[in-house]
Amino acid sequence: MTPNPAYIQALQDSVRTAPYPNLIGMKLAALDLDSCRIELELGERHLQPFGIVHGGVLATLIDTATFWAGFLRLPEDAGLVNVDLKLNYLKAVTHGRLRTEGRCLRAGRQISYTEASVFDEAGDLVAHGTSTLMALPGKGLTLGVEKFLPNA
Repeated sequence: MTPNPAYIQALQDSVRTAPYPNLIGMKLAALDLDSCRIELELGERHLQPFGIVHGGVLATLIDTATFWAGFLRLPEDAGLVNVDLKLNYLKAVTHGRLRTEGRCLRAGRQISYTEASVFDEAGDLVAHGTSTLMALPGKGLTLGVEKFLPNA
C-alpha cells in the first residue's frame, strides 16, 4: 500500500486549518504508513509561569503523533480515538523548535498501539509516550481524494 501524496496533502491542509492545531501552531509535517512527524515552533504562548514549555504542550504533541502514526491503516470510513496516553517528561525546554516522531508499533482492525518521541533542536529527547488507539467505524474523514495509489 502506497499512500497517495494528494491525500496526504489534503490531510495536512485539513489539520493545519483545524481549530486546535491552528491554536497551538503545530504542523503535520510528514505522514506515511505507520509513522508521522509533527513540528512546532515554540513561542511565549507555549510557556508556563516558570518559563518552560507547559507539559500540556508536550502531551498534545505526543497525543497527536500517536494518533496520526496509526491513522493510515484504518478503513476509509473509520476514525480513531486515543483510549489512553502514557508519557514521560524527560527534559525542560524553553525555546526553539520541537519535532515529534510517531510510530505505529501494532496496527489492528479495532485496537492499535503507537508511540511518539519529542525532540528539541539539538536532537535531545524531551518527552516520550505511548497510546492505545481504538477505531471508530463511521467516523472517517471525507477529503475527496483516494487514500492510496492503485497497485501497479
